[in-house]
Amino acid sequence: MRLRALLETDALGLRLLGGEDELDRTVRGVMTTDLRDPSRYLSGGELVLTGLAWRRDAADSEPFVRILAGAGVAGLAAGEAELGPIPADLVEACLQHRLPLFAVHETVAFATITEYVVRQVSGERAGDLAAVVDRHRRLMTSGPAGGGPEVVLDLLTSDLDLRAWVLSPTGRQIAGAGAPLPGPLGAALAGHHLAATRTGRRGPHRAAVAGTTYSLFPIRNTGRGAVPAARDVRESVLSDWLLAVEADASDWPAARLDLLQGVTQLIAVERDRRDAARTVRRRLAQEVLELVQAGAAPAEIAARLRVAAPVLLPGLGVAPQWQVVVARVDWSASGQTAAPGDIASGPVAQALLEEILVDPAVSGPDSADRIAVAHTGDEAIALVPLPTLTTVPPEPGDSGEGVEGDAARAGVEDADALDADPGLHADALLASVREPLSAGLADDGRLTLGVSAAVHSAEGLRGALEEARHARRVAAARPGRVCAAGHHELASHVLLLPFVPDDVRRAFTARLLDPLRDYDRRHRAELIETLEAFLDCDGSWTRCAARLHLHVNTLRYRVGRIEQLTGRDLSRLEDKLDFFLALRMS
Repeated sequence: MRLRALLETDALGLRLLGGEDELDRTVRGVMTTDLRDPSRYLSGGELVLTGLAWRRDAADSEPFVRILAGAGVAGLAAGEAELGPIPADLVEACLQHRLPLFAVHETVAFATITEYVVRQVSGERAGDLAAVVDRHRRLMTSGPAGGGPEVVLDLLTSDLDLRAWVLSPTGRQIAGAGAPLPGPLGAALAGHHLAATRTGRRGPHRAAVAGTTYSLFPIRNTGRGAVPAARDVRESVLSDWLLAVEADASDWPAARLDLLQGVTQLIAVERDRRDAARTVRRRLAQEVLELVQAGAAPAEIAARLRVAAPVLLPGLGVAPQWQVVVARVDWSASGQTAAPGDIASGPVAQALLEEILVDPAVSGPDSADRIAVAHTGDEAIALVPLPTLTTVPPEPGDSGEGVEGDAARAGVEDADALDADPGLHADALLASVREPLSAGLADDGRLTLGVSAAVHSAEGLRGALEEARHARRVAAARPGRVCAAGHHELASHVLLLPFVPDDVRRAFTARLLDPLRDYDRRHRAELIETLEAFLDCDGSWTRCAARLHLHVNTLRYRVGRIEQLTGRDLSRLEDKLDFFLALRMS
């Protein structure tokens, strides 16, 4: 708004004392002060209100006005309630520095002027931004996107002084204006949003994190051509983006809330465009998966991989290694509209796996360009390329065709290096996303994930797929809402134990360990502790005695008592193995 508009508003009781030629200055805010030097609190464009408490004598006026003029304020309004008429020295100083000066009648409170200015400025800014957003909406819906979500977020910052970020459901920053949002903060906000969404509450959701209040807006395209709304919130809660605004929107007027909803619509359209761009990668993954599951010849699979490699890793000189990741989202019965079996879990797992496989340190919507994820049934399956580190020239007579040929052209040392660097690790994939995803899964959802070892050829993909599926089943046997297992766990007894039925587990451990526990309760003999240490020391009498701080003869007596109570012989490998498994299952 202009200074002239303030002067023309009778209710404000302003009287112009100087600066008539400057009345077209723009007012961007208002500040009340009686500090001698308020410059640290000024950013330019303010109407400064003062009761003149800073003025002790005539010499104080010029320095005060010089500070205001240097800060670029729009004008100065001095009150007459405390000291009466405005001093002539202040009028002279304002004329000298070309700063418009108003007198505020004693019957008008500064709060009245402040409220009026804030209301007018906010309304005009909102109107200006709405017009800009509307123009941007037309651009985005009628042609290529103009700059992505950052354009709209910049408008929020510059026109409404709102800091905002677009976040993925795991809290990864997709876009933002100004300083990036710290990863843990983004994860916490995403967790708040997912938990509130699961309760059925409509956005925006209010979240207070580290003493700062944020408003969280869901980003969904509800316009013409949008995908139909999900029957059940569980079908979309783990794939929707959100807009996090550093402000409390609970007391915002309807016009501003509508404006922010318009912003989310723009970003939702952009999200749909990004998803459409993933179609090629998803189709490539689906084609490879169908070939692998159908038992196609390795040469046919290799040919398909040669098509996929340039799309997933543009500019790569040789075909990469590949890892397979399998994810599944399962829902139990709840009070939701759809029964668990009616929820399309495959697309949910697909979108979620695409997000999980993005490096959490990488921001931006295009950081998943090298991830191809398909889904079949309730499973999502990712084909993840791992670039080779070095290459060697082809041998004479080498055709150079196929993934097998590329692997054969790698040197022995390079193959060893690749084996030493297996790429994706199951636990690391979930480290930064477990908290927000657990909030979205609530009490009725589970995410389980399995990771294969890296394979060097098309022949290995079928085994890698089965390996990833086995690892996911191991993860599913564990407690918790978000669980993962890797290929390294499949070569261990750890693979077998989760699948032992509970009644068999209890009977097996009771038969071997209950006699020892009963004896320990009655005699405080610590036979269970002795057994664990003896097995951990591989049956070495001297090492076990040293660990338990016992004489070897005392240890022999305890081991003899264990054998007597259980009828087993700890010198036999079979009995040692039985005791080892019983302790692990107990």
